[in-house]
Amino acid sequence: VQLVESGGGSVQAGGSLRLSCATSGYPISGRCMGWFRQAPGKERERVAIVDGFGGASYVDSVKGRFTITKDNAKNTLYLQMNSLKPEDTAMYYCALDPIIAGSCSNLNYWGQGTQVTVSS
Repeated sequence: VQLVESGGGSVQAGGSLRLSCATSGYPISGRCMGWFRQAPGKERERVAIVDGFGGASYVDSVKGRFTITKDNAKNTLYLQMNSLKPEDTAMYYCALDPIIAGSCSNLNYWGQGTQVTVSS
């Protein structure tokens, strides 16, 4: 399974970006997927996840600003990021759990990442 992220870039604080994660045709319906990020010198952090039933959860620091969605027809995961802050600066990765209706505990497939840089 190949995951390809896109949509990263450099924005000023308060701006918006939409990240995409395409699976090159691998069906994502019913499968858990998520967005993670890692800033230099910091541990990887789970940003948002959508389970196989469509339920979404977010880390507290992005609640109300980020929205994770799946387009099953396009086999693509999105992360809409609004009101960006400098502390959102990181490499963002998407991940997929291949188990249908799984518990999101087998996120075994990862993309290469897309860089998000937010300036103050």
